Amino acid sequence: MEPKYKRILLKLSGEALAGDQHFGLNHEVIDGVVDQIVKVHEMGVQVGLVIGGGNFWRGRQGTNMDRTTADHMGMLATVMNSLAMMDAIEQRGIPVRIQTALDMISLAEPFILRKALRHFEMGRVVIFACGTGNPYCSTDTAAALRACEIGADMLLMAKNVNGIYDSDPKTNHNAKKYEMLRYADIINRNLKVIDFTAATMCMENEVPTLAFGLGEENSIVRAVCGDNSIGTIIR
Repeated sequence: MEPKYKRILLKLSGEALAGDQHFGLNHEVIDGVVDQIVKVHEMGVQVGLVIGGGNFWRGRQGTNMDRTTADHMGMLATVMNSLAMMDAIEQRGIPVRIQTALDMISLAEPFILRKALRHFEMGRVVIFACGTGNPYCSTDTAAALRACEIGADMLLMAKNVNGIYDSDPKTNHNAKKYEMLRYADIINRNLKVIDFTAATMCMENEVPTLAFGLGEENSIVRAVCGDNSIGTIIR
């Protein structure tokens, strides 16, 4: 298999890293993701990562906590996931750098675009943590922003379902899977697969997105190689 893209931004949900336990880190899941990242890296593809924090903290979790405070807690959760992923990838011999949107100089570099691009040139995986550094912004928006900034050829959104459907396939067995959509369709049809801010950002900067199922066999590698049978592409 040959890669179709030179540089990708891979967005992973925090919940995906928890696996069936729904909280914390499932090391079998992480190892499976890392196996694929290693394969992609060995193909010569430059890999950026954005990881959510929902396996540790999600929104206000039913409390009346101030939204800004809750969102900053979510940013900290993304750092824990980023550190875990960094450790797992580096154990496979691939250098990793974490860049954070909030200053955490004892743990990671601050986000500096030129340094990130240099890391890619040096064969390092770059993990972008803390979202955009701003409350009221999801990690989908952070992934779209970083994908635009680094000039990614494709934004890969690893989801719990194998693409985008016209209704919830878990409750509707007749749900129709879309093979291709426009970003305008996401907004006009109110499809809950990527937030509208992220969709608008990618649309304006002409960054395509592939939404696919992380649980499918070898899904990340197949996505990078342009397998048309996987996921839903958004242009």
